[in-house]
Amino acid sequence: MTRFFALIGGLIVVLGVLVTSSMFIVEQTQQAIVLFFGKPQKTIQEPGLNFKIPFAEEVVYYEKRVLDLDPPTERVILADQKRLDVDSYARYRITDPLLFFQTTRQISGVPGKLSPIINSSLRRVLGNENLLDILSKKRATIMVDIQKAVNDAVTRFGMEIVEVRVRRADYPEQTRSNIENRMKSEREREAKEFRARGFELAEGIRADANKQKVVILAQARKEAETLRGVGDSEAIKIYADAFGKDPDFFSFYRSMQAYRESMASADTTMVLTPNSDFFRYFNDITGGGPSLTGQ
Repeated sequence: MTRFFALIGGLIVVLGVLVTSSMFIVEQTQQAIVLFFGKPQKTIQEPGLNFKIPFAEEVVYYEKRVLDLDPPTERVILADQKRLDVDSYARYRITDPLLFFQTTRQISGVPGKLSPIINSSLRRVLGNENLLDILSKKRATIMVDIQKAVNDAVTRFGMEIVEVRVRRADYPEQTRSNIENRMKSEREREAKEFRARGFELAEGIRADANKQKVVILAQARKEAETLRGVGDSEAIKIYADAFGKDPDFFSFYRSMQAYRESMASADTTMVLTPNSDFFRYFNDITGGGPSLTGQ
């Protein structure tokens, strides 16, 4: 009995292993190919539980989702003979798992298949365009043309290109350096021209200002001399009128001015005779008294 139950238990275990080995699940994001001793038997693209022959059949899974591809940078010569290093990227999906298995087999083999095709399409399409077209609104149409050209070439691999985009397009390093140097030289030349024009304009403004300064100073001196002459004339007239009205007061006033101006400094030395008429107001405010010597 013990051996019988052991046999039954062993059969159940073997049956469980066989049943488990015969079942497999395809997720919503997957598609699968069933291989019978390495040869494709059927393709499964719908999610769910499926069965296979244990140990004789194996399942290969592929993604149904969109995958990314980053081809190497490609140098392109445009229609206007300008050279660009184009950095692109692509997004693709596997549409025919059987054809993909027969031509590419593994996802790791996709870059080797698609990158040359994408770069070849970039060279062919961009080679018919000018730089201004790539930088204008026409760029979207150019990308569509590239995508169509790539799709026409990759359908034989069971794939579809969802999108092709140019991430960046730059001049080659040597060309960029030459352009930068040329732009720098051009800017320096323009700067020198602007400085020369500015210097010339400044010299003209400075010369005109100096000319106006000379004219204004000359006019000011002329007006000053005229005003001074008029003032002196008025002063002489006033002095004359004052002298005519009161000669004694005028003589006294002028003598006081002479005293103040001649004796303003403490070290003033005067050489005069004691009875000089210069001192006649010292002893008599009327100026008619005896001189210092007469006392």
